[in-house]
Amino acid sequence: MNPGTRVADLMTRGVRSMSPTDTVQLAAQAMDELGVGVIPVCDGGRVVGLVTDRDIAIRVVAQGLPIESTKLSEVMSEGVECVREDDGVDAVRQRMQEAQIRRLPVLDDQGQLVGMLSLGDLAAKDDAEEAGEALAAISEPAEPDRSASSAASGSAGGGSASGQASSRRQ
Repeated sequence: MNPGTRVADLMTRGVRSMSPTDTVQLAAQAMDELGVGVIPVCDGGRVVGLVTDRDIAIRVVAQGLPIESTKLSEVMSEGVECVREDDGVDAVRQRMQEAQIRRLPVLDDQGQLVGMLSLGDLAAKDDAEEAGEALAAISEPAEPDRSASSAASGSAGGGSASGQASSRRQ
């Protein structure tokens, strides 16, 4: 790994962003078209949040919210950690490991979104072994919060969400 490697050398440019007033449906369609799982949410070029496919599943679909009218501002993750395009890759990789982050918006000197840096970028364009180590650290399993039951709570051994035996035959 070249110690002088900067985020700008590895990041994905031309990233599509959306507005906080755009709907979840538009974001899901954009994710499908682009083959991505995250969309930066920007207001005037400044990153104000991120929305992921998981945010949509957990904060919208699981809650029964209407995808065609729910705004990204209602479901996006705020307080997003960003990096600068001239940051060193080694330090950024360390930050990703410590904060357990897989993707980071990349900003220019004026704080405008210019790209995204993912573990995939690090693996494909930099040092795959170090990216693998970062992924292992980021993917350390968390204890699931099972304090609240939902309609989807079923038996832990592969039972159906309704708790009823499946009618499917082998």
